[in-house]
Amino acid sequence: MRRTALLAASAALVAGVLARPADAAPSAPAAFVHPGVTVSKGQLDFTRSKVNAGAQPWKGAFDRMTASKYADLNRTPKPRAVVECGSYSNPNLGCTDEREDAIAAYTQALAWYITRDERHARKAIELMDAWSAVIRDHTNSNAPLQTGWAGSSWPRAAEIIKHTYTGNWANSGRFASMLRTVYLPEIINGSHSNGNWELSMMEAAVGISVFLEDKASYDKAMAKFRTRTAAYVYLESDGALPKTVPSQNLDTRENIVTYWQGQTAFVNGLSQETCRDFTHTGYGLSAISHVAETSRIQGQDLYGTDVGERLRHALGFHARYQLGAGAEGWLCGGSLKLGLGPVSEVGHNALANRLGHAMTNTGTLTLRGRPAGSNNLFVAWETLTHGDNPA
Repeated sequence: MRRTALLAASAALVAGVLARPADAAPSAPAAFVHPGVTVSKGQLDFTRSKVNAGAQPWKGAFDRMTASKYADLNRTPKPRAVVECGSYSNPNLGCTDEREDAIAAYTQALAWYITRDERHARKAIELMDAWSAVIRDHTNSNAPLQTGWAGSSWPRAAEIIKHTYTGNWANSGRFASMLRTVYLPEIINGSHSNGNWELSMMEAAVGISVFLEDKASYDKAMAKFRTRTAAYVYLESDGALPKTVPSQNLDTRENIVTYWQGQTAFVNGLSQETCRDFTHTGYGLSAISHVAETSRIQGQDLYGTDVGERLRHALGFHARYQLGAGAEGWLCGGSLKLGLGPVSEVGHNALANRLGHAMTNTGTLTLRGRPAGSNNLFVAWETLTHGDNPA
């Protein structure tokens, strides 16, 4: 009897696994890996060994980072209780300061790990402590995007400091409370704006969830990320029209075409914002790569799913035009606004180097941009951390 019950239970379990969609959102790991937001300890160790050996491109990338304003040990944080960001940063009341202090904290954390100079760890802590002591809210129309951008960099810095620095970070709990009460509520429910908004917001939500070890928020953010990624980059397997986010009610061809900036022809790798401009598209693709990388570190590799396929095709599609190919008449009326930004290292390393996909245009663009710097919003130093990094 007991054997029959066990067999039945096993059969039900197998059936449940088989019935689970192949592209279902990954669930939170049983135990979170730290440091584990975009960059892992293995990747940090590889980078450190290469920089210390003077090997390229890592040494050149490190030198570019340490020469930047973000690595300045004399940097003074500029926290605000309320950061107010309007459309296109008008008004800009603390918006640039917050984003750049967050990037600086991450930069200082990287500098600490590579050099073991404790002054950098202490500067990272100073920046994080200054903001966690003061900030209470983000306001105005760009508040969700601003929170996503700054909230992507903070946990990258905090993960390295909390889990590798052996000195004292007395206010780490206050910093965690800041992420939990000021940042997460602003981003976790997503956005109906252009797709780069929700992708950056989910990047921040995933990173914050890892730092807080918040499995429920991790799962919620990942589910929104999967839905938005599928609606942001088109694959021919999607059918005649791009996929949509159901809650946006884009239920007619006309509505979808309008949302896709008037584009009526759809090909592999086209993005919802391609015909807007490559810069905003780059924000979206960067966020996709960052979440995929964090998920991989946490034990569930999204690069082998539709996320990886969409990212691979999108990077290749946009790299071709960024490298100089002219726009065909069917694409955005034959006119493109370039400026993809330093966003290809993470995806190229994962998909071309690790998985062996041929990505000629993406590879050429990646090499041309080395050593990749920062976009001063939420992308920073990815040749250093991910360029040809096997870890």
